Amino acid sequence: MDTAAIRHSFLRSMMVLSLALHLWILPTSAFALDTSAGFGLQDRALFQEKVDYTLTNQSNRDFRGQNLANTSFAGVIGRGADFRDANLHGAIFTQGAFTEADFRGADLSDALMDRADFVAADLRNAILSGVIASGSSFSRAKIEGADFSDALLDADDQRRFCRDADGINPITNVPTFDSLSC
Repeated sequence: MDTAAIRHSFLRSMMVLSLALHLWILPTSAFALDTSAGFGLQDRALFQEKVDYTLTNQSNRDFRGQNLANTSFAGVIGRGADFRDANLHGAIFTQGAFTEADFRGADLSDALMDRADFVAADLRNAILSGVIASGSSFSRAKIEGADFSDALLDADDQRRFCRDADGINPITNVPTFDSLSC
């Protein structure tokens, strides 16, 4: 492993740790934030006007074209949900179940998708650059035209995706095969 790859892996790990700590600390301290010095205002502003779907059932729900950036879908059951063309930049899908969900054309860049179920999900023409999807299941997922640039995937998923990689993402103009570093 070269120095750049080690550095990239370390930075990714630090991002995941930082997010995990933030999510763990926020619920217990949200009511005790001292905003007199401005601390915490930016964090609260990020999630103001955002819906938190954590641990809910959103199966077959229509999210098509919605702006859901930075929204939490952690632990969600979203079987067959329609996320076509939705903005899901920075969204959290950790430990969710999105079997047969439709993410065609969605912006999933920088999403946290670890330990989630995306079996038979439709990811065609989706932007998945910078996603963290370790421990997730993507068997039978459709990936034609998807952009996985700088994505953190399990080696087995990456190898399988490389066998199926086809198409060019219509937004980023990046070939799926190249984005997977096949």
